[in-house]
Amino acid sequence: MRMHVLYAREPRWRQFAERAEDLIADPAFRAVKSEGRTLAGIIELPDGNPVFIKKSQSDSWLRGIVTPIIPSSAARAVAGAAMLEEAGIAHPRPLAAMELRSRGALRASYLISEAIVGGDTLSRFALGPGGVKGRDARRRRRILDTVARQVRRIHDARLYTRDLQETNVMVADDEDGGFLVWFLDLEDFRRVRRVDWAHRMRNLVHLDRSIGRFLCRAARLAFLYAYLGGRPQRAEARRLVAQILALRARIDRRHSPRQTAPAAAAFTKSSAPSRTEKAHG
Repeated sequence: MRMHVLYAREPRWRQFAERAEDLIADPAFRAVKSEGRTLAGIIELPDGNPVFIKKSQSDSWLRGIVTPIIPSSAARAVAGAAMLEEAGIAHPRPLAAMELRSRGALRASYLISEAIVGGDTLSRFALGPGGVKGRDARRRRRILDTVARQVRRIHDARLYTRDLQETNVMVADDEDGGFLVWFLDLEDFRRVRRVDWAHRMRNLVHLDRSIGRFLCRAARLAFLYAYLGGRPQRAEARRLVAQILALRARIDRRHSPRQTAPAAAAFTKSSAPSRTEKAHG
């Protein structure tokens, strides 16, 4: 197979890219994701710094052949990182990217990037061990407000991601008492002329489908209002929520054809907060 280094932040990272498969095979490599064509994990380099390595294999011979037309996962990640960097959106910086090809067909691509130290996925960070931190409603609200504002920044920068879910959002405590937010899965980011409301809703619904497992209705509404920059007038709030619920129901039916999407109905029955909602807010 022919090895092609797509990107190296510094000359030394080219050597690590060329050794990507050896690093993954190292006993010190700790896998955090192993699903289908994707294997990802963290390994500590000889200098003591941890890095994140993601390997994406081609799922078919035909897809490998057409990859010059459809960029590899690693190539898309480097491009996505450049978009986020330009917009000032926090993300793990790529250190190196490499492809393996055989007779022109892509067999695998590798991305080496910074490991987010001290951060955790949105749900684990918000809840904490045993769900203890999740009992702090004010802390949870501040976290959600921060994430919502960052999602809005992405859209306002004319960026859109096809895979916005809580496992792709990492959060950490900031020194000033606030929170730091990073966005992962860089290969799914795209730049468009304008992120219209339909695409914004789709991102919000995809995120809601994943955060709905650990947030009450009031908290999910608060996230929407934080994204919007404030709570709209009652009629406008009802209209927006109705649109989001309709899209949520369609997506739920597509993923679970035999179910009637009870989770969507649980989002809210009214845009007006109840006493319980006010207590959580």
